[in-house]
Order: sequence, then structure tokens, then C-alpha cells
Amino acid sequence: MRKFYVMLMLLLLNGLAVADAGAPVYNFKLNTIEGEPTTLGAYKGKVLLVVNVASACGFTPQYTALETVYEKYKNKGLVIVGVPANNFANQESGTNAEIREFCSGKFHVKFPMMAKVSVKGDDKTPLYQYLTTAPNIGGEIKWNFTKFLIARNGQPIARFEPAVTPDSPQVISAIESALKP
Repeated sequence: MRKFYVMLMLLLLNGLAVADAGAPVYNFKLNTIEGEPTTLGAYKGKVLLVVNVASACGFTPQYTALETVYEKYKNKGLVIVGVPANNFANQESGTNAEIREFCSGKFHVKFPMMAKVSVKGDDKTPLYQYLTTAPNIGGEIKWNFTKFLIARNGQPIARFEPAVTPDSPQVISAIESALKP
């Protein structure tokens, strides 16, 4: 419990806290892969699939499925947000510019990519502190390509572990359900 209060105080001091565990994700500050500051509020009203990605992982070919799903559903309100992280076996050691070039050159990624952050450990970014403590879907990130589905109201509603591909029936079903008016 003490660790929770210390973390909460640190978040408040940094101006990055969310009002409560049920608050939407829109206020979390990130940088785009180009280095521009943003928040997930840029996607308010959209369904989000937030994925911690890495360029040298066995799951890296999922970029293809992520882009395919993004292209299929973006006009219906889906935004996939790639969040590079180097927390697992040094599989995302490149700079943001190198990551951007890799993603666009090899996988033709057009969905939004954020700057590299930490998704695990003492330096975990506030967005992932929130996602990993969300009711019913929380828990530490175990590996690259963990996927969090966020409803149009900004609430996390589902989590898919790395081996579950973005184009799997369970992910597609959850996305289509979340996209319904």
C-alpha cells in the first residue's frame, strides 16, 4: 500500500496523474515518434488498440497484421497506437528515428507511433502504470506486443497477450464490438 501512495505522489508531482482508476486515458502525455508532445486525447472518441512494440522480437511480424487491421477499421473509428519499449531482451535498442524508419520501410506502418518509453519497472511510463493496474485487465507486461483495447469513452476494456495476433478472431471480435455505436 505504501508503494501505491509513493507512486501516486510522484505522479501528482509530475502532473501526470489520472483522477482515479476509472478515469479515461486521454490525459496521459507521450511524445510522437517524431518527438512532438501529445496526449491520447488526440484520439478522444476513437477506439484505441495500444500495443507495446519492438523491432527485434519474434512477434515483430505482427506489425503487418496491425497495419492491416488499422487500414480495415480506421474509417470506422479505430486507432492503433504503437508504443516502442526496450524492456525485454534489448529488442528495441534503436533510436526513435531508427524505429520510425524500420516500421515504415519494412512494414509500411501508417498508424500512429509514439516515442520509445518503458512499460515495466521503476521507470514505467504513467500510461502503462495505469493500464497495468486497470480492473480486470491489469498485471505486469510480460513481453512485447501486449495489446490493450480502449473503448471510445477512454476506458480499458480488454487485454491481449503477445501470442494473440491482432487479426485473431478474438481481437477482431472485441474491436468490432467496441466500434458499434
